Amino acid sequence: MERIVDLATWPRADQFRLFRRYARPHFATTARVDVTHLMTAMKLAGHSPFRACIRAVGAGLHAVPELRMRARGGTVMEHDRVELSITVPLPDGNFRYAYVPWLDDAAAFDALCRERIEAARAGALNANSGERDDLAYLSCLPWVDFTALDNALPGPEDCIPRVSWGRIVERDGRHAMAVAIQVHHALVDGRQVGQFFAALQAALDR
Repeated sequence: MERIVDLATWPRADQFRLFRRYARPHFATTARVDVTHLMTAMKLAGHSPFRACIRAVGAGLHAVPELRMRARGGTVMEHDRVELSITVPLPDGNFRYAYVPWLDDAAAFDALCRERIEAARAGALNANSGERDDLAYLSCLPWVDFTALDNALPGPEDCIPRVSWGRIVERDGRHAMAVAIQVHHALVDGRQVGQFFAALQAALDR
């Protein structure tokens, strides 16, 4: 489901009109999150760290309405849910894309996520060619403990959030990883990015 955001009452309407005119309206933020619970209790219980991160990122995205908003020209739409478009690595170094609908039930989401990832590995690239905006793009870079990350973008109109996370590192008995989120400034400010990271951390701690 989606709804039209009323620009006459939306508090960010002026910012939307300002930043949608920019040639480069996107910004990216990287922060470290604690994944000690994920790497101890959850991993010992048999949970996949990769899919647990996907679930936590999805929880963070769905906690912030602006991260589910999309601009279509001068109109702003808000999706009640977005599908997670996940970059799935292949043994030969290539990759595919899997699409996982968001489910509130953690066990059901994990089972569906596993199923879609396995199907993607056996299929074609399946990239979104721009016909859909009810998505969020997720990727993992397990080889790099990065401090900043920027994504390739097709153009200034693209407003689908991109979230990436890096290698998990252990220091002094705690585990942490970098997470980067890239958003369109016409729809999202630093406040909403902060809300995303707070919701992400809460999901990782559950």
